[in-house]
Amino acid sequence: LVRLTESGGGTVEAGGSLRISCVASGDFLTSTYCMIWFRQTPEMAREAVPARQAVAAINSDGSTIYDESVEGRFTISKDNGASTLYLQMNNLRPHDTAMYSCAAVYSSSVVLGAIQGLGAPRYGMDYWGQGTPVTVSP
Repeated sequence: LVRLTESGGGTVEAGGSLRISCVASGDFLTSTYCMIWFRQTPEMAREAVPARQAVAAINSDGSTIYDESVEGRFTISKDNGASTLYLQMNNLRPHDTAMYSCAAVYSSSVVLGAIQGLGAPRYGMDYWGQGTPVTVSP
């Protein structure tokens, strides 16, 4: 049984920083999967089919991809030995407030736009975590 467990969410003031983590357990190697951070804002959660936004991905070779809304502020990384994915978030803004979830797909590389095109709820991912909430106050 594969499990992805996020932690590290919380409340921070605008301009602040936060690092969230995602630990993978079970028959799972982070080195063989593409790992992605998604977020779901309160507005998205109220949709008939709740949507999520893919904000950052790290491919199996360690290359990274970011959505333009977070590029330059967020950094995705992973520790394969610890089976842990991270998202360092700097210069946070109120519109970054969301539930952040990690996900994994068995692939060598991904394109964020293509992932979004696969649509809710699973966006083609093989595994999902439950999420950790991030709130940014003005």
